[in-house]
Amino acid sequence: MAKTKTKFICQDCGYESPKWMGKCPGCNAWNSMTEEIEKKASRRGGFTTSDSSIVRKPEPITSIESRKEPRIRTEMKELNRVLGGGIVQGSLVLIGGDPGIGKSTLLLQVCAQLASNKQRVLYLSGEESVQQTKLRADRLNVSADELFVLAETDFEFISKAIDEVKPDFVIVDSIQTIYHPAVTSAPGSVSQVRECTSELMRIAKTKNIAIFIVGHVTKEGAIAGPRLLEHMVDTVLYFEGERHHTYRILRSVKNRFGSTNEMGIFEMKEEGLREVANPSEIFLEERSKGAAGSTVVASMEGTRPVLVEIQALISPTSFGNPRRMATGIDHNRVSLIMAVLEKRAGLLLQNQDAYLKVAGGVKLDEPAIDLAVAVSIASSFRNQSTEATDVVIGEVGLTGEVRRVSRIEQRVQEAAKLGFKRIIIPERNLGGWTPPEGIVILGVSTINQALKYTLGG
Repeated sequence: MAKTKTKFICQDCGYESPKWMGKCPGCNAWNSMTEEIEKKASRRGGFTTSDSSIVRKPEPITSIESRKEPRIRTEMKELNRVLGGGIVQGSLVLIGGDPGIGKSTLLLQVCAQLASNKQRVLYLSGEESVQQTKLRADRLNVSADELFVLAETDFEFISKAIDEVKPDFVIVDSIQTIYHPAVTSAPGSVSQVRECTSELMRIAKTKNIAIFIVGHVTKEGAIAGPRLLEHMVDTVLYFEGERHHTYRILRSVKNRFGSTNEMGIFEMKEEGLREVANPSEIFLEERSKGAAGSTVVASMEGTRPVLVEIQALISPTSFGNPRRMATGIDHNRVSLIMAVLEKRAGLLLQNQDAYLKVAGGVKLDEPAIDLAVAVSIASSFRNQSTEATDVVIGEVGLTGEVRRVSRIEQRVQEAAKLGFKRIIIPERNLGGWTPPEGIVILGVSTINQALKYTLGG
């Protein structure tokens, strides 16, 4: 016997209330509460088994057998890296990104690779017809007998199609277009997204099927709807990039089966996405030689060292309050480093506008970039260029000291591989490892020492 329940849900934050309210208590938004009638069937939830008589009992963790999750590797090494080594069977993966960034292109290419390896794949499209998907497949030269395509938004028909095809992998494009008939709210609402994702999770775990779902994003870049969607899935990937640039970055922000700091680089071509094996060369290929305000830093993205260029432009302000603008770096960190430079290095920056940028569209948030940011600011302020073959690594403290960073050996090896000759690192990182031949390692303990080595004063 099905039960009917009426409730009001905020479409901004997902707050539930038994009665309508003009202002949501959860996010303080006005007129965001909408009425939803939900029909719940009397069934047992969770990951059920075929035998309903089985009752699960608590057991000691020491008696549970440890098993390593088997992974299916695709031909895209960048995707394997971000997923933690490959696709885990029975996992639910959410991938988000701006419209037109290449999410469907990436997944269709992955489908073709899996299907060519005798893996059965079902591509469920809620936004395109079968003919439109075929046109995109022809453009990408995708053709495989084990790749099945279905244009459907009703979850009951989707569930039946999964039972008939018995796929190893399922792609749902996108979750905001799918609706469950048992929920009376519109597709894309909180209840629909929650119910459909919960059913997909049940299918993935009980049938051991890896499922990828595409999620729309808001103008701020977050997954559309409440964050419950990110909490329900196993892995959350973000596909980022500028529309006017061909390079795309795939990031992992949640991964129950691997690291959450990995990054994959792709280039959008006419025939689809192509992997970028060495992203450091891409980020440095257009660097100007002898330009003031430019410094190269070796940053760690997960287990991969990436060399990027930090650019700074310091100019006298025309207003009472100087401007502080940063792209790819937290502007609060920029203000902190400028305060350290003014207090500890004697640079008068309180009447200067500061504009900083990480070239290539990369976002850096680790402390090891502090010293490179400081050198870039000082270089632009003095209008004095740094050496083109220098790399600067280190964390800067409020007292002007340069603190040690992690994985210094991998950073130095990546710099040596790209032809850099001199690396300025924290003095505490000098011992315990052997630097590559042909490269000079300089250890610094204060920010003044770093400025002396890089700018000569």
